[in-house]
Amino acid sequence: MVSMSRPFALLSGLLISSSLILSQPVAAQQADFFKGKTVSVYIGFAPGGGYDYYGRLVARYIGKHIPGNPNVVAQNMPGAGSFTAANFLYSAAPKDGTALGVVTQTIAIEEALKTPGANYKSANFNWIGRATAILEVTLTGEKAKATTMELTKTNETPVAGTGSGSPSEGFPRLMNALYGSKFKVITGYQGSNDGMFAMEKAEVDGALTSWNTLKRTRSEPLKAGKIHVLVQYGLTRHPDLADVPAVVELGSTKEAKDILTFYASGAAVGRSVFAPPGVPTDRVQMLRKAFDAMLKDPEFLAEIDKLEVEFDPASGEEMQKLISDVANVSPDTVKRMQEILQVK
Repeated sequence: MVSMSRPFALLSGLLISSSLILSQPVAAQQADFFKGKTVSVYIGFAPGGGYDYYGRLVARYIGKHIPGNPNVVAQNMPGAGSFTAANFLYSAAPKDGTALGVVTQTIAIEEALKTPGANYKSANFNWIGRATAILEVTLTGEKAKATTMELTKTNETPVAGTGSGSPSEGFPRLMNALYGSKFKVITGYQGSNDGMFAMEKAEVDGALTSWNTLKRTRSEPLKAGKIHVLVQYGLTRHPDLADVPAVVELGSTKEAKDILTFYASGAAVGRSVFAPPGVPTDRVQMLRKAFDAMLKDPEFLAEIDKLEVEFDPASGEEMQKLISDVANVSPDTVKRMQEILQVK
């Protein structure tokens, strides 16, 4: 009996050891996957604007919260209103968690509209989290004749556009059709910062940027009345902008209000981070946990406080649902918006 039990005991020990070896790497390998690797955060716009700032902010802080503490770098990939980056992340970027993206907040809207160049399914991306919702505004410069929205009805107002997938081009076209403004989109600018510089040089009359960016970077011209905020792209008026109409107020019919409300929903997407489709589920969860931990990081919060930037975060799970809802808008709304934006 003794001689028979020893092989059995050895076999049992081997099975137990094998079980432990097989179970431990599931966690250990995931924890070690990022060790020594580089995670790239691809930003769909040129340096200097709000997307660039938040993309780089995430790149600076998320790495120490990802198991294995990978090196994280930010890379600008501007083009086509950030479609270049979105399409790259959807089809060509590594699907292992080492590629992340920050692109236009209208990413799901443009997909719903079947905008040319939007070659992705936004709900198929793995949404990691939102650094902040964003309130954007259209503004005009010192030499512009249109200093209010009402005056855009009687004065042609050239505004800087950063690509067909960006709010800087979508909103003016919608307002021309639904409100009667005479915006003229001058496309080809790489980002909101370039658009504001162009406005200041009088290449164009106006531009689009976030309200927070405008307050931080152009406070003196604002106080001096050299910059005029025409409209804010939110569902309600921000306390700072009590005298500036929210875009939904410019719709005079239910259809117009529905369309403007749908397009303004991009503000809730704001500056969000996502990973390509196909990233393993457990790795997505690791990235989401790292993102959530970053949002509580004292150093991260200290930078937010110091620079007084917008901070209205949301979890990856919340963003995944929001994106899915936006992408599934009613066909009637899509059809009318396609007609207005001339998307075929």
